[in-house]
Amino acid sequence: MKKLIRDMDIPILIITIVLLVFGLLNIVNASSQAVVIRFGTSLYNFFYKQAMYIFIGLVLSLFVVTRPLKKYPRYGFLAYIGCLFLLMWLLLRGESYQGSINWLKIGPVSFQPSEFAKPAMILFVAVLFEKLSKKLRSTRIDETTRWELIGIILFSGALYIGIVLLQKDLGTAIIMSGIFGIMFLTSPIRSQDKIKAIGLIGVLLLIIIVFLLSTKGSVLTASQSNRLTDYKNPCSKYEEGGYQICNGYIAINDGGLFGVGIGESKQISYIPESHTDSVFAIIAEELGLIPCTFIFIAYIILLYRIFKLGGKTKSIKGKYICYGVGSYIGIHIIVNLGGLFGLIPFTGVPLPFLTYGGSFIIALLVSLAMVQRVHIEYKRQKVL
Repeated sequence: MKKLIRDMDIPILIITIVLLVFGLLNIVNASSQAVVIRFGTSLYNFFYKQAMYIFIGLVLSLFVVTRPLKKYPRYGFLAYIGCLFLLMWLLLRGESYQGSINWLKIGPVSFQPSEFAKPAMILFVAVLFEKLSKKLRSTRIDETTRWELIGIILFSGALYIGIVLLQKDLGTAIIMSGIFGIMFLTSPIRSQDKIKAIGLIGVLLLIIIVFLLSTKGSVLTASQSNRLTDYKNPCSKYEEGGYQICNGYIAINDGGLFGVGIGESKQISYIPESHTDSVFAIIAEELGLIPCTFIFIAYIILLYRIFKLGGKTKSIKGKYICYGVGSYIGIHIIVNLGGLFGLIPFTGVPLPFLTYGGSFIIALLVSLAMVQRVHIEYKRQKVL
């Protein structure tokens, strides 16, 4: 174990531990009103649940980080097929929750298959790039064969994204599209083929949009359309859906530079689900802008280390695992905070390490474990 830790990326490890602990402790405070008043349970209810989820994530991460990269193709295939089965089962048998079919309940356990699908897609696509990289770059292979290979890659990402869209989970579909898009743009596919593929995707999207407009009259649901139009001035439509973002503004503004103090949040009573999507607003209100700057710095260092590792590792699948995981974390940060600050429509996606949620924290820890495995093998090969 000592040798394993020694070969990990220590800055990534330290930031992961610090943000995990901070996020776990903050959940007690951010969920206090919701737990006591809304659910009528113990003050530490979400704390204990999140601690359990983190433990599960760490156990799975230990399994992932101790497995050599040469075994990842098998795991990638199994994870991809397993998540595909769960997504299809949810689509066919799941129940709608707040307009989306994204929660699967098996007995007393509820989880989001789409969260597990993100690292599964990253691993599967990274393995595909490694297996097909020579053929994708080769000038000896005829164009038909090359486009068949590109089609396999595009289909592997589009299948997940399409199912999630059918589940009406637009936020998750956007994130998965962003992850796959970045991996595709940095892939070993030739530049001219990437341009043609992007053009083809654009044409297909246009056809789908025209079809939806002609058959249903709209591409988005009513709630999704409202989010696109209401995010710029949420306080003017407070009672029509802008109350969450508006109260988030108030919380961040009240926090000022140094905050109102831990446990002194006033907006926690007005922000729904303050321990999930809008948790950063409570943190900003209680701690202030300057302490929150350290969270931004930690995020920047984390992403820098992941992308840097992706750029220097000799493993092709390791490279795209890093690019995929870095994109995964970065897009989550941008979408969550961008929505909270009113820069983009609020879609309610988790903020890495700080948001309460079992499926997301488990998927996040497993993703970081894959990155650490890439670093372990890079460091050991460098020593040899």
